[in-house]
Amino acid sequence: MSTKKIWFDKQDDETLEQCVERIQGLGYSVVARREKPQFEQVGEEYIPIKQQTQFQGVKNS
Repeated sequence: MSTKKIWFDKQDDETLEQCVERIQGLGYSVVARREKPQFEQVGEEYIPIKQQTQFQGVKNS
């Protein structure tokens, strides 16, 4: 029996709670969270512009 895991991105216009509710509404349980920085290159430098939050969901059986 395999479990299906998917990473969900938090949208810019939703809160963390709204994102978790959306994931649960699709039939998944949240099992992990990660944050990845987003950078923009300005000249020779990379400037952080935002933090992308992702949740990993496992399909409910």
